[in-house]
Amino acid sequence: MSDQPLLQVTNLSKVFDLTQNPWLTSLTGGKRIHLPAVDGVTFEIPKGKTFGLVGESGSGKSTVARMCVGLLQPSSGAIKFAGTPVTAPGGGRGIGRGRLQMIFQDPFASVNPRWRVVDIIREAMRTKNLSARDQIARVGALLEQVGLTAADGEKFPHEFSGGQRQRISIARALASEPEFLVCDEPTSALDVSVQAQILNLMKELQTELGLTYLFISHDLAVVSHVSDVVGVMYLGRLVEIAPKDKLFENPQHPYTRMLLEAIPRLDLKDRHQEAVVGEVANPLDRPKGCHYHPRCPFANDRCKAEDPSLKASGDTAVACHGVDEARLPTWSDPSLEPA
Repeated sequence: MSDQPLLQVTNLSKVFDLTQNPWLTSLTGGKRIHLPAVDGVTFEIPKGKTFGLVGESGSGKSTVARMCVGLLQPSSGAIKFAGTPVTAPGGGRGIGRGRLQMIFQDPFASVNPRWRVVDIIREAMRTKNLSARDQIARVGALLEQVGLTAADGEKFPHEFSGGQRQRISIARALASEPEFLVCDEPTSALDVSVQAQILNLMKELQTELGLTYLFISHDLAVVSHVSDVVGVMYLGRLVEIAPKDKLFENPQHPYTRMLLEAIPRLDLKDRHQEAVVGEVANPLDRPKGCHYHPRCPFANDRCKAEDPSLKASGDTAVACHGVDEARLPTWSDPSLEPA
């Protein structure tokens, strides 16, 4: 990775207090319950690159995304953008709001349904010293840039399809001329053909505008299309970080292998594929040692007692005792095996 990353996340953690609500406190008899959603996450993203963050639901991906843009305060750790903290002491913004923007999973829920599209996008230009005429002209240009028309600005969100609404969300994110976009499952609610259109649009915009992305997804096929480097999260922790090509050609962590084996393939229609084993553990009662060991076929006593640390080897980092001890079998992509 670059020596001077645009975004640098260091030992990031987030713990939610579930008993801040008086009603919940009464149910627990006054006992406080804390949920560790993110636990010691560290990664960096060079300018103009895409870091894909993958994992099952509940792994902490969206919590990381919201902390990176300042929507949530970390419990500990640091997030720096171009060397400046994203959040200042006391919870204030450490950098200008316009430099980081976010594209949300549900494009309809993230916009005001009572506003016209032109007003939704103009709202993001408040910090710009532009006249009303210039703002409207820029809205039209942004809509055309994402594949819509300037006339669409007079419509309401409910008049568009899901893919079109996501294009509007992208236009709104671009309105403040950001350098960095956090994309939280931006295509998961869309049809496959529309997903491809949105992903291609995002890649084109990255090339044209020099954007840097943190791309959140549970779909490894999508991540392989857009990412330069991929981080795999499990129960709040990063278990593997590797360049995209290396991760897909030779995954190291057993969890990464399981995710890859679960990707549907047309060439495996007549062959047996192992089902995904187990479920993500309860984050309120996480397993001791390696959190993945109850589902891991290679776990031993050390895995059940000792937390593995994320250890780097070249441009790859893995948190696995089995990898350290060289006792995992060589990865074999089932799609390459003879019928």
